[in-house]
Amino acid sequence: MRIDESATISQEIQKDRFRRAPSQRELLVLVGISFVVMWTTIFLLHGSTALVLQWGDNGAYHDVANAIRHWDFRNVQLQHFMGYPYLIAAFSLLFHVPTGFALWFLAVVCSVISVWLTARMFGTLTAGYFAFANLEWLQLSYLGGSEPVALALALGSLLAFRRNRPLLAALLGSLAVTVRPLMIFVLVGIGLVLLYRKRFREFLFALAIGVGIGILYAAPLARYFGDPLLTLHTYTTRDYGGAKVAGPHGHLFGWPFHGIIAGTLAYSAPWTSLVLSFLWIGIVLLGVGMMFSNRFRKFAKEYPQEAIYCGLYVLAIFSYDYLIWARSNFIRFCIPVLSHVFFALLPVLPKSRWVFWVLCIVSAVAAALSAIGLRNVMGHVY
Repeated sequence: MRIDESATISQEIQKDRFRRAPSQRELLVLVGISFVVMWTTIFLLHGSTALVLQWGDNGAYHDVANAIRHWDFRNVQLQHFMGYPYLIAAFSLLFHVPTGFALWFLAVVCSVISVWLTARMFGTLTAGYFAFANLEWLQLSYLGGSEPVALALALGSLLAFRRNRPLLAALLGSLAVTVRPLMIFVLVGIGLVLLYRKRFREFLFALAIGVGIGILYAAPLARYFGDPLLTLHTYTTRDYGGAKVAGPHGHLFGWPFHGIIAGTLAYSAPWTSLVLSFLWIGIVLLGVGMMFSNRFRKFAKEYPQEAIYCGLYVLAIFSYDYLIWARSNFIRFCIPVLSHVFFALLPVLPKSRWVFWVLCIVSAVAAALSAIGLRNVMGHVY
């Protein structure tokens, strides 16, 4: 073989290596790199881990976790479902670590589990886009938040059902609901498929598991607050975080897209925020359109419980009608279905492994800058 022919073959092999999907090990390495890059950026520009409890809803979760750990609910304002604080308090007591550390550590671990489960269920290409494309996901993963915990439980539930373990699926799905209420659609999908397949005995056992966990969750609320559905009522009766904002507020759910459109018209926002929000709205809508392809219909026929979960969840987030948050928080709201959205979009997405190497670094830096705030960054630089 001539030298030039050998070089050509070598180049083709190298190109194929670059075009191949990353392995699960490589994907987890990339997750580790993004974690290091994001926290290095935070330390250089912020210089403190205090950002964890200052970011998002972490302060509220931290307060409730401390109340659970000491079982003293006086002067505690409940805003969110309590599954995440329960896990924080349990981890803190079991390993004798501060609740702030437990909050952060659980989010990081559950984020890695979620990426790994996505890779197992949908392949590493889908998992790569899921892991690095959404800045809000990186912030929730590496700073703390309930979504990684809820998603790890929900994906674990769906994978268990794929493997014909409906009771384990019901257990994990029920626990996911105690963290984020819209995870109820996981249980709806599982329950409807069990009924359709006439697996009535398993359906009743799964229902009993869900009801049992619901009773255990609601009992302390009834005992100490007089309302077993207190955390559910906070979603339906209180536009929390926006109560002091002048202007229209809307309701929990309404007609699809009403909250997004009316909220955008009622409340001004920086053009960068508008572009980013509507970019993600467009991505999800494009993914929904791709779900009508033959490829995804075959997937839905094989795993109807996931199609039900995805369809109901997407309908819910587009019908969310609190005007202040419907558009501005859409990037966070869409996270639980991004694995299915990117799987549907996979035929039109770049598949080079270098996309993920670049994306994991660029997104980590951007997520850190967004979490710190551009004004704080500029103040530190100058």
